[in-house]
Amino acid sequence: MGDVLSTHLDDARRQHITEKTGTILTEFLRFYEDQYGVALFNSMRHEIEGTGAPQAQLLWRKVPLDERIIFSGNLFQYQEDNKKWRNRFSLVPHNYGLVLYENKVAYERQVPPRAVINSAGYKILTSVDQYLELVGNSLPGTTSKSGSAPILKCPTQFPLILWHPSARHYYFCMMTEAEQDKWHAVLQDCIRHCNNGIPENSKVEGPAFTDAIRMYRQSKELYGTWEMLCGNEVQILSNLVMEELGPELKAELAPRLKGKPQERQRQWIQISDAVYRMVYEQAKARFEAVLSKLQLARPAMEAAIRTDMDQIITSKEHLASKIRAFILPKAEVCVRNHVQPYIPSILEALMVPTSQGFTEVRDVFFKEVTDMNLNVINEGGADKLGEYMEKLSQLASHPLKMQSCYEKMEPLRLDGLQQRFDVSSTAVFKQRAQIHMREQMDNAVYTFETLLHQELGKGPTKEELCKSIQRILERVLKKYDYDSSSVRKRFFREALLQITIPFLLKKLAPTCKSVSPPPRPSLLRPPEHSPLRGPRAQGGPDHPPALSLPTPPPQELPRFQELIFEDFARFILVENTYEEVVLQTVMKDILQAVKEAAVQRKHNLYRDSMVMHNSDPNLHLLAEGAPIDWGEEYGGSGGDSGSPSVPEAAPLSEKRRRAKQVVSVVQDEEAGLPFEAGSEPLSPASPDSVTELRGLLARDLRAESPPPAGPLLNGAPSQESPQPVAAPEASSPPASPLRQPPPGKAADLEPPKPSDQETGEQVSSPGGRPPIHTTTEDSAGVQTEF
Repeated sequence: MGDVLSTHLDDARRQHITEKTGTILTEFLRFYEDQYGVALFNSMRHEIEGTGAPQAQLLWRKVPLDERIIFSGNLFQYQEDNKKWRNRFSLVPHNYGLVLYENKVAYERQVPPRAVINSAGYKILTSVDQYLELVGNSLPGTTSKSGSAPILKCPTQFPLILWHPSARHYYFCMMTEAEQDKWHAVLQDCIRHCNNGIPENSKVEGPAFTDAIRMYRQSKELYGTWEMLCGNEVQILSNLVMEELGPELKAELAPRLKGKPQERQRQWIQISDAVYRMVYEQAKARFEAVLSKLQLARPAMEAAIRTDMDQIITSKEHLASKIRAFILPKAEVCVRNHVQPYIPSILEALMVPTSQGFTEVRDVFFKEVTDMNLNVINEGGADKLGEYMEKLSQLASHPLKMQSCYEKMEPLRLDGLQQRFDVSSTAVFKQRAQIHMREQMDNAVYTFETLLHQELGKGPTKEELCKSIQRILERVLKKYDYDSSSVRKRFFREALLQITIPFLLKKLAPTCKSVSPPPRPSLLRPPEHSPLRGPRAQGGPDHPPALSLPTPPPQELPRFQELIFEDFARFILVENTYEEVVLQTVMKDILQAVKEAAVQRKHNLYRDSMVMHNSDPNLHLLAEGAPIDWGEEYGGSGGDSGSPSVPEAAPLSEKRRRAKQVVSVVQDEEAGLPFEAGSEPLSPASPDSVTELRGLLARDLRAESPPPAGPLLNGAPSQESPQPVAAPEASSPPASPLRQPPPGKAADLEPPKPSDQETGEQVSSPGGRPPIHTTTEDSAGVQTEF
């Protein structure tokens, strides 16, 4: 297949791709530099003026639960170079990068992994037919004839395929339906986590980047939601380039591909992946250079903002008043005729599945705590508490237990409304709601942990402990009800804005040339610093307008730039001010609709007038302490059941080694606990057609180390690797003890993180990666790069 790249991606075409990419990046980065100054000003203004959101009742985990393994097991991966299926030991660490090892022994010996897959932008498919349909749509004119060999043959009935519109595809196969369901839930969690790649605590770089993406696309007359806005900044920027470059290359290269339809499809997938990697490397270098330049200039910009804050605010208010006078009559008519009648229908469609999902989160949390309480009563009181609390602390990261909550969002439909408002997909709303569910679950668990840890300091008896757990559970549920109500109402406002604002901007575009959508494209919302979130700007009579020019005629919105002093031009943009005015025209209708919905008891929303003031002033002080280590204090996960925790005098290297042992959140043995929620029997074995693969898998696993002495529970022996979750025929024997490294190498056991070198895959290599490459395996199974 290497000849495919050398034939279709020769030096001349590579040079053209580099030049085209450079042109797109240069244009985008101009938008980014403009938006950086605006975002910096908005952030500093919000720090001074903003009152912030209402005080949350639940605590949030300031120190994340790192050093944990979400899932591990064996699966088959299809190797495209030799067209063979090979068994891989795979695990998903806390950073949600799927790590593939040659086998379990290679992992235990700390051999570098074969690949680390960053799943941002991927879609997971559970059937070959779904995959063939997407592949056929990606390269028109290559539909295979009936009876011809498909592009992929799966040896079992349980495939999982990771599909990306531009990058490499990954093909996996499981032995049973139970395995497929578990890996599907885990990989969906990986995709959800990796898609949410721009941290929300980035108050300047994040908003500047997302606003720049939106402004750039609107300059191409592209409005509305964008499904490819997922991953970190470089991944999103690569998607932006491929959005323009991909169709051009497809039109040029598709007619030149040779062979049968399925062979031409394989060739195009490989070419697209190679181009994507080229674009990624170039985008990464350019973006990092511009970001470094802006960060160096930031201190001077902050000084200028602090010096002229009042004048900048006054200038912006004056500009907004002029734009409002120009645009308000047309915008209000558009809202009244085309948006306002449909807001209740959109809101109802969003609220039903979302409220069901948050109710399910509450129910799962209640059941898990109740089951834990029963287990503690029946198994010796506080002696087993550490083990069960260690499990409970990871509840929000348990893909299978959270799956019932996430599934509530799947019925979300905007039929009719979706076409009217040009919403390409509801996936962005589903994913955002699911992220909120996970955050609220973790907040509820952490608040419960903190309160229970405080209660344990009083040395309660078994009966007192049972009553304390129940009392704390009721207390946390009240806080959850209030916080989940606030989160849902905020989510509904954001979703309504994301649906309606692009529609309004597109409608108003013919009379306003410089048009741009509302502030946060990841999920459009009133910015933290906008008049919708905080008090109005300071100024007033003591600060007269900067200039007083006549209102420009229609279709000359850019002339409003004349109202901005040159010194303030880095912090005030006409496009951003214009979109804030458009947002305000529809925001009052959205707020009113959400307020009316809060009165309906079926949605379990608190009314805005029902403000739950912080009744636990000392609770937030508890969260300032060190993170709770249940295994350390109560012997939960430091070894076998009932084994003592690590002594305080143990060497630091020993503690670090123990912290990095593989203890999966998801395990088969959890079903054996007497009151464990969510247990289910394993599915029956797969059909006889996969007998040969079962034998291969068994032979590979027999070569591994002998089983350990004790069972692997969530409070597992600290020196054991997780047992793969699978049916008996396909699963490995219990994990063997990890190879004991020297103290100085204890940290090497940490699974690798998803690489920023590329979006799709990081293949182990001692050196750098060439721009265009492919990989193959020799007879010994060693992966080589070209």
